[in-house]
Amino acid sequence: MENITKKILFVPALVLMIPTLASTGNASERVEDHFDRQGDRIERHLDRKGDHIDNRLDRKGDRVEERFHRKAERAEAKGKDKLADRLERRGDRAEAHLDRKGDRINRKLDRQGDRIDGHMDRKGERVQRHIDRRKNKS
Repeated sequence: MENITKKILFVPALVLMIPTLASTGNASERVEDHFDRQGDRIERHLDRKGDHIDNRLDRKGDRVEERFHRKAERAEAKGKDKLADRLERRGDRAEAHLDRKGDRINRKLDRQGDRIDGHMDRKGERVQRHIDRRKNKS
């Protein structure tokens, strides 16, 4: 029920906006450009956000690996070679896990940005066709 209400509220606002834009000449191109720019801006934002999260997880992975490396060095100094090897492997595994997690999040946000950008492009084209049809009726 809520989605239907939102659609009903959104459509009249769009319909009211279109006649005023159509009367200003080259409005259909301006509307399409607006949606294109909006989609590009969202796509860039999500790309930056994904890169930031990926970098943060990489730094965290490096810190975790370094901590296990220090523990392994202390264990090796005490003559516990097997423990040192186990700690080294554990640190490598933890860093690899965080790297994969960062890459996965980055790819997800890239896909989201691409999807939203494509949606805004199609929305701009739809509005442009609508305005052009209204102009041709007059």
